[in-house]
This record gives sequence, C-alpha cells and structure tokens, in this order.
Amino acid sequence: MLERAHLAIVAEVEKQGSLTAAANVLCLTQSALSHSMKKLEQQLGTDIWLREGRSLRLTQAGQYLLAVANRVLPQLNLAEERLRQFAQGERGTLRIGMECHPCYEWLLKVVSPYLAAWPDVDVDVKQKFQFGGLGALYGYEIDMLVTPDPLFKPGLHFEPVFDYEQVLVVACDHALASAPHITPRDLLSEVLITYPVSPDRLDVYTQFLSPAGVSPRRHKTIETTDIMLQMVASGRGVAALPRWLVEEYACKMPVKPVRLGPQGIAKQIYLGVRELDMNTDYVQAFVLLARTLSHSQV
Repeated sequence: MLERAHLAIVAEVEKQGSLTAAANVLCLTQSALSHSMKKLEQQLGTDIWLREGRSLRLTQAGQYLLAVANRVLPQLNLAEERLRQFAQGERGTLRIGMECHPCYEWLLKVVSPYLAAWPDVDVDVKQKFQFGGLGALYGYEIDMLVTPDPLFKPGLHFEPVFDYEQVLVVACDHALASAPHITPRDLLSEVLITYPVSPDRLDVYTQFLSPAGVSPRRHKTIETTDIMLQMVASGRGVAALPRWLVEEYACKMPVKPVRLGPQGIAKQIYLGVRELDMNTDYVQAFVLLARTLSHSQV
C-alpha cells in the first residue's frame, strides 16, 4: 500500500515546490506521479495535498507522511549504500560530524592510526555539521558526532574518550602570562578571540565569565586556529582553547596557557553514535582507539 516511492514523491514535491519539478528529479512523468499519489489517496481514504491555485499545500495527513519520509528515506539510503559496499567487498564508510573547531585537530591524530588498522573502511569528515550535528546523527546523515557538549537523547550513546582542560591563551610577554591562574575580572580589559560560536555555547563564557557577570572589553571571532593563535602571539587579544592544543602550538609560536580560575575548567571530548550502530565492528574500533590513545599520542 504505502511504498518507498510515495515517500520519495512527497519529500521531493515539498523540496522542489511543484509536481513538475519533482517529477523531473525523480525521472517520472507528471501524469505518472499524479496518478501514483491519487491512487494512494484513494487507498488511504484521505487527501495528501490540497490545491491552492497553482500551488499545493500538505494536509495534516500529508504533513505526517512528510515527517515519515524525512525519517525513513535517509535510513533506507544508508542501508542500500552499506549493502552495496558489502557486495563489493568493502566494510563501509564512517561518516564523522564535527561540532567543535579544536576537536578537528584532535580527530586527525585518531584517524591516521585508524585508517592504518582498518584499510577497508573509509572515513569522511563532515564539517558542515559544526554546532548542529545532533540532527544529522538522528537523520542518518552522519554515523558519529565529535562533541565536547553531549546531549543525552533516546537512541543515542555518547562515549567520553579524551579529557582536557580549557585554558586561556596569552602571548608570552602578556601581563597575565606569569599568573598561576586568572579571575574573570582579569578579562575586563582584554579582547577575547573565539571561534564564530554564540557565547552561550562557549565554555569561557558559560563556565567562567557569565557566572561572574563579567564581559571582556571586546569579543572578536576568527574561524581558524592558526590565525587565532597568531593574533594572540602578536598581542592583539587572548583566546580560550584546550591546553593540549596550546602546548602543541607553543613549540611554534610565543603563546602560553594560563588556568581559568583556581580549579580550572575540565572538559571531555565525546563520540556520539546511534545505539543501533554500537555493535558495528569498525564503529566500536574507532571508539576504542580514541578512548585508549594516551595524551602523549594525541
């Protein structure tokens, strides 16, 4: 009765905006598409669309069918791709979504030994999912989400794999460079450089500045870690980054990490996967490798 083709039609009409455009994408004639949906409506006893002039508007039943299509079609597409890979003797592709800029630097250190250990598995990193990867994980657009801020939801599993400390980065000749730690008020006169993320998703704000009711003199955003640290080294601002990342760059440029508060800010990198994929061998292997790599290795 209800077939995959019906779901594809509903999804494509919504995406393209018309039956004609959807028919072209699906390699169908408009009459064949219309006939297929009309037959489905007769079988279900309810309309999927209502015509308003030249446009179509989904009914309540149509909206429900669209939601089903958006949920089911990505799973079917992934299943077909995996089966095709099995047929060709491949294990598959591990699609990883990034939800933080520094995590990418860490991920590179894990991917290299993983590819060596699993030569029949490809890795694809989806950076377009930065700061919005949960929906992509639920929607089967990625298989794994790298994030420092997990949201524990039904059907998902988040595994902590790497501990680190969030620190302030200053130039070696900065007045704060010799401090054992800083207070929020120390940033009142500073230019704070961060990645282009809203303050409510930045630890330096949520766990350090905002609880104290303090704001830096100026907040500036830069996308790349290299440029950010070059700005810090030249005395044009300070930044907040993982200690391990700062220590790597400290070998190449005059920057220094300083603890945020007397206790510091402890963080973890998590790998999020769908619970159904936890038993996939190459997914398990990636999580295990990431968890067991020592700090000196990453």
